[in-house]
Amino acid sequence: MHAFEYNDKKSIADLVSENHVLAGVLHYFGIRFFQHETHSLVEACQAHKVNPSQVIAALEDWASRKEPTKEELYLHPIELVVGYLKKKHRYFVRQALPFLSSMVEGIELGSEHKNLMTDMRLMFPLFVDDFIHHIHEEEDTLFRRISLLRDIDASMLPLTDAIQVFTLPPIAIMAADHEAHDDEMEGIRKLTNDYHIPKSATVSMKVLFHELQQLEEELIIHAKIENDLLFPKAIELEKEVKRKLTLQIKNN
Repeated sequence: MHAFEYNDKKSIADLVSENHVLAGVLHYFGIRFFQHETHSLVEACQAHKVNPSQVIAALEDWASRKEPTKEELYLHPIELVVGYLKKKHRYFVRQALPFLSSMVEGIELGSEHKNLMTDMRLMFPLFVDDFIHHIHEEEDTLFRRISLLRDIDASMLPLTDAIQVFTLPPIAIMAADHEAHDDEMEGIRKLTNDYHIPKSATVSMKVLFHELQQLEEELIIHAKIENDLLFPKAIELEKEVKRKLTLQIKNN
């Protein structure tokens, strides 16, 4: 993405059309872009007591961020992979989902797309609830198990507690359950006709569909990192810790 070229004569609608990331940045500062489409950036910022230069700086910062590749993550130890995934969980829960929820709740699309928004306002909160539950469950089970295995590997748990960890279902079973997890955004994808943007779409609708599709693409990448990288590393860690533990018990 190129550096943001700010033009104080352009409306928020024009600026967001040129760079959809601006919509998310404005939300970060408490500004709903769809309520200020005819205003300039300065006018929208003044209404919310925000310095426009801070918005522009944040936009350029977001544009310069680079996600690590799967290959780069593969070279990192498992605790750093878990740390990266936790950071992405926080991004989904604190930024991406609230931004999308704000649009779903607040955007008015007119009579032509009224049924779509009615259905979206019913469906999207259910998706959010399910997804957040999935995140908490993953952190409370898989991530916690990895942490315990690392503690055992570092001899930080008493032998009796270490043995207890291996009475739990093996990570391979957790991996199979994870891969079989339903397509979380299937309903929203069908509702939006694979995020197809009609010719009559407003700027707000274009941004909403673009951001929904962007979220789905991020979730697909996130799941692939977990299935193809985290689980294999966790299974190997579990095998190695079990081998060391077996030797330790024999020697005792």
